[in-house]
This record gives sequence, C-alpha cells and structure tokens, in this order.
Amino acid sequence: MWSDTILIVFISVCTAFLGEGLTWVLVYRTEKYQKLKTEVEKQSKKLERRKEIHGDSLDKAVKKKIERDEEKLKNNNRDLSLVKMKSMFATGFAFTALLSMFNSIFDGRVVAQLPFTPISWIQGLSHRNLSGEDYTDCSFIFLYILCTMSIRQNIQKMLGFAPSRAASKQGGGLFGAPPGQFK
Repeated sequence: MWSDTILIVFISVCTAFLGEGLTWVLVYRTEKYQKLKTEVEKQSKKLERRKEIHGDSLDKAVKKKIERDEEKLKNNNRDLSLVKMKSMFATGFAFTALLSMFNSIFDGRVVAQLPFTPISWIQGLSHRNLSGEDYTDCSFIFLYILCTMSIRQNIQKMLGFAPSRAASKQGGGLFGAPPGQFK
C-alpha cells in the first residue's frame, strides 16, 4: 500500500510538471501572454496605489478614475484568461487520458488509509471502485486529486507561473467578481 501511495504522489508531481510544461509551450512563452501579464501587473499596482492614496474619497472624479481602472483591469484579466484557455483544453484532454489509464491500473486497489472517515458526499469519490465497507480505505482517484490540487499550485509558484499577489488581490479574470462589488 505504501508503494502505491508513493507512486501516486510521484505520478501527481510528474503530471503537474507535464501540465506546466504544456502550458509554458502553449501560453507562457507567447508574446501576447507576456504583454497582457505585464499590463495586468502594471494596472494592478496603479489601481492599488490610487486606492491607497484616495481611500474612500467622495470625489466623483477620483471614483470615476478608479472605476475606469478597475474596468481596464477586468478586461485585461479576461483577455489573459482567454489566452490561457487553449492550454487548459490541451491539458484537460491529456490529463483525462492519463487519468483513465491510471484509473484502470489502480482499479479496486486500496492505495492509502485515511485517518478519518470522509463525509457522506465525498465517500463516493474516496471509496470509488473499492469493495468493503471500511470508508477509511482510499481509492486512487481521491488521493490523486488531493495530491494534484496541492502539488500543482506549489509547482506553479516554484516555476514563477503563479499570478502575482497584486493581480490576485484585485481579482478579475474570466469568472472574477465585478469591480466594486465588495465595497
């Protein structure tokens, strides 16, 4: 069981590097992405500075400028998300193929023992294709998803592909909150 667990963590690390490599080839090295990323960084810092300086100013001209900057930032974040979209499809397709292959290899095998009993609506995933009623037994898919979720973000940070704190703080993106929603 330990060897399966370590193998799944290793597979997760490898697929995370594969995904980031694919994203680098399709997105991160393109001129359009670099330009948009620089623009988002600059816009985020400018907006943050303007908000710090003026705070909750009641001046309508200042509010208009801040709203205009938020709109530009939102549009740039949307464009950045659209540039990343083709990579997400390619990565999703590759991961689906890999996931089905690994799922058939580990089908019906207990790969780890959970230190807790998962809540009922997660048990279907954590105990997927396993026989028996011991819900602390962990299936491949559950462990793989947990590992990938935690490892991929750290790899993105390590490789410098994670969004900056200023851009993340401002939100935006394709599905982000509209500017001024949480004032």
